[in-house]
Amino acid sequence: MLLIPAIDLKDGRCVRLKQGDMEDVTVFSDDPAAMAAHWLDQGARRLHLVDLNGAVAGKPKNEGVIKQIVAEVGDDIPVQLGGGIRDLDTIERYLDDGVTYVIIGTAAVKNPGFLHDACSAFPGHIIVGLDAKDGKVAVDGWSKLTGHDVIDLGKKFEDYGVEAVIYTDIGRDGMLQGVNIDATVKLARALKIPVIASGGVGQIADIEALCKVEEEGITGVITGRAIYEGKFDFKEAQERADALNGVAEG
Repeated sequence: MLLIPAIDLKDGRCVRLKQGDMEDVTVFSDDPAAMAAHWLDQGARRLHLVDLNGAVAGKPKNEGVIKQIVAEVGDDIPVQLGGGIRDLDTIERYLDDGVTYVIIGTAAVKNPGFLHDACSAFPGHIIVGLDAKDGKVAVDGWSKLTGHDVIDLGKKFEDYGVEAVIYTDIGRDGMLQGVNIDATVKLARALKIPVIASGGVGQIADIEALCKVEEEGITGVITGRAIYEGKFDFKEAQERADALNGVAEG
């Protein structure tokens, strides 16, 4: 089980939002590149970046900071990035900058043809982000619920060739109330590609619970507010997950 620290970028700073609300912001660092180096030192094996301004604007807004982060972690670990990615040129630029995986969310739901083209043009580099509540997918920074069923969309995008799905329960994100494991498992069982859990991690027990269902196809979990607020120690949690994986493989 891969624990993936989230670095959410707003106005060049590392922040966290509650339930996607751009007005409900906690600033954790004015130096996101240093924060990336910190998580690398703590044993992170992947980073999750979100350009929050970009997600609102529909185009990159924190690219300079993203380049600094990629330069900081170098070739040591892969970086996955979402927020405001709406065309193939942007994907190509980010991959050229050193980003490993590009996450397409709202644009995948609104413009499936774009996602299909992206998977064809950049195989192995496209992850789709599905944000849902009560099994229905939300778009536009979670402000609009669609009628799309999350499993149906997941299967469709799997056929396009996406590398993985990040599944976020938007009712829990930033609330530290635990991951929606039932919904995450349900999606993972329906797909052959990996599912990365997101939203609600609040304590090591949440990580342990996910480790128990890892064999369903849940390969990682994104964690943000909990590790910034010291609800648990990241390094300790990753070591615990590795130990549980070792027992499972044993």
